[in-house]
Amino acid sequence: MGEKPEDSGPLLRLEDLSFAYPGGSTPILDSLSLTLQSGERLGLIGPNGSGKTTFFHIIVGLLKPQSGTVRFKGKPLIEEKDFRLLRKEVGLLFQDADDQLFSPTVLDDVAFGPLNLGLSVSDARARAEQTLATLGLTGYEQRLTHHLSGGEKKLVALATILAMQPSVLLLDEPTNDLDSATRAHLIRIINTLSLASVIISHDWDFLAATCTTIYGLKGGRVEISDELTPHAHRHAHPHGEHPHRHEDD
Repeated sequence: MGEKPEDSGPLLRLEDLSFAYPGGSTPILDSLSLTLQSGERLGLIGPNGSGKTTFFHIIVGLLKPQSGTVRFKGKPLIEEKDFRLLRKEVGLLFQDADDQLFSPTVLDDVAFGPLNLGLSVSDARARAEQTLATLGLTGYEQRLTHHLSGGEKKLVALATILAMQPSVLLLDEPTNDLDSATRAHLIRIINTLSLASVIISHDWDFLAATCTTIYGLKGGRVEISDELTPHAHRHAHPHGEHPHRHEDD
């Protein structure tokens, strides 16, 4: 019998994470635990201030929890060097694409990550061009990033992550600043990817269209119930960000 592969367990396992900002009277995350398996797309919904973005920042090591453990492929991440390795395989899409784009042109931005992974200039450019083509952005290579629309910036920011060929995507409010056509395009992109993902959004229908499971973040913990199960039909919800149940006809 062969040896069990080192990374055969969950891609991410978050164990009893607790975090409070300085001066905070109560923890924003309170013994939060969550597991992400290969191929899963998990949605996370909750009101502003519930700790969703903080949760992402802890996963990638931008914030340090007061207690709890982040494991990637079974290995606990303790020191900064551990998180540096994780950040090569876990791509975080920020809420504001301007926080992710800093090079003069689109091609420069998308090729930056592959260059940092050690690819040659020609190979990095080729990977960037292929990634842009996959997202329907052929012809954007020499566009100036600061001249792009909000939706175009969001797609280019996603391209900078996908060009690094990650194994996990963390998407923080990916539908912010998107018109309906770009939002639909993003849904198609996400549903063609085989990557494990965690998606934060206030857009319930977007999560229902892209995620295998949806969790709510409440009281510093994630929870799932019948009310948080994606339903197959597509429509606009007047309830906004609040999970809700439909009665049978």
